[in-house]
Amino acid sequence: MAKEKTVYVCSNCGQESPKWVGKCPSCGEWNTYVEEIVRKEAVNKRPVSGIETAKAKPVTLNEIAADDEPRIDLHDAELNRVLGGGLVQGSLVLIGGEPGIGKSTLVLQTILRIPEKRILYISGEESARQLKLRADRLSSTSCDCLIVCETSLEQIYVHIRNTHPDLVIIDSIQTISTETLESSPGSIAQVRECSASILRFAKETHTAVILIGHINKEGSIAGPKVLEHIVDTVLQFEGDQHYMYRILRSIKNRFGSTAELGIYEMRQDGLRQVSNPSELLLSQDHEGMSGIAIASAIEGVRPFLIETQALVSSAVYGNPQRSATGFDIRRMNMLLAVLEKRVGFKLAQKDVFLNIAGGLKVNDPAIDLAVISAILSSNMDTAIEPEICMAGEIGLSGEIRPVNRIEQRIGEAEKLGFKRFILPKYNLQGLNTSKLKIELIPVRKVEEAFRALFG
Repeated sequence: MAKEKTVYVCSNCGQESPKWVGKCPSCGEWNTYVEEIVRKEAVNKRPVSGIETAKAKPVTLNEIAADDEPRIDLHDAELNRVLGGGLVQGSLVLIGGEPGIGKSTLVLQTILRIPEKRILYISGEESARQLKLRADRLSSTSCDCLIVCETSLEQIYVHIRNTHPDLVIIDSIQTISTETLESSPGSIAQVRECSASILRFAKETHTAVILIGHINKEGSIAGPKVLEHIVDTVLQFEGDQHYMYRILRSIKNRFGSTAELGIYEMRQDGLRQVSNPSELLLSQDHEGMSGIAIASAIEGVRPFLIETQALVSSAVYGNPQRSATGFDIRRMNMLLAVLEKRVGFKLAQKDVFLNIAGGLKVNDPAIDLAVISAILSSNMDTAIEPEICMAGEIGLSGEIRPVNRIEQRIGEAEKLGFKRFILPKYNLQGLNTSKLKIELIPVRKVEEAFRALFG
């Protein structure tokens, strides 16, 4: 006979407690315990997992085969690269993102390109007719992908045993529930138990599984933190719904690098891969306009050029406004303080607005030099030559600090036709400049960079 009881579960790490506590003793977070009603099964009754677990025995390291993991080609260069070369068989991949950002669109258009694999798409949110309408919009080719609308974990295993798929898609993990727990779908206990059971299934049968997950208002994956620990790969699909660009980041990857980045463009017929983002992120008609500087940034392992826009105007109201889109506002305030203290430009009574064109969010400190150059250009109402690109981190004493992977940054600028490149002087050490067709301007301090830009 099953027994029902109330427990309190930490929404961050999944730690259980018989009573509510303010601070979690496991992860140290405050006010993360939520009430859950669970039903404990008898010892001789185990949850239906749909698979028979083989008994493991200890083996030595020499007995373990270390061959390369077989991967499934997803016919998507961006997604393959972010995953580390393709989808590993037997892996569990979690894709998270904001509502409406395009998670289901990305997964559906990907599986429509893999006719050679047997794919089971389990939808817990949309009807089969909705999926058919979306598939017709994304692709004109027919696909033998199997669609089933189901939210019961036990019934999902029945469908898997009947179809024997090579790849299973679950959209989304927050809608799946198991009969062994009384709590509602999406609760911490349900997400934890269902994801752990799906992991066992993936490892025992060597079947690749892709989970689509929700995110909370803080931007992290909804559900217990243990969900991210369980899966092999966590991909974050992000972007602004008002812009066309989407970025696929790898937050965790047991089979590849977490430094990779995929860029997509949202269109009427789905997501298009952006192989050269620099050309799309640069507008070609800003000649003669002040407040625009081109920075060479690196996101993941990919270099690309971005347009930094700034607007400086006299403060109409009492307090000057500071606003930044796509850039850390606290770092912008630090750069403004460096300009005022070290260079002598008085911006205390000015409104300063900063924007990274294209709706991107950039964390690379190498765009500091472009940020202060754009601010100064707008303040002086003097345009920066459109053939100049720059990269450099600004220190608190006004020095320009070296940045990593300068060769890739310079190569990207040279490929797009820029004539001059401003870089930290320290980065010249060990740099082979014989084959470069772009003029390098090394600078040590902010004043030197401003003299090179404005004379």
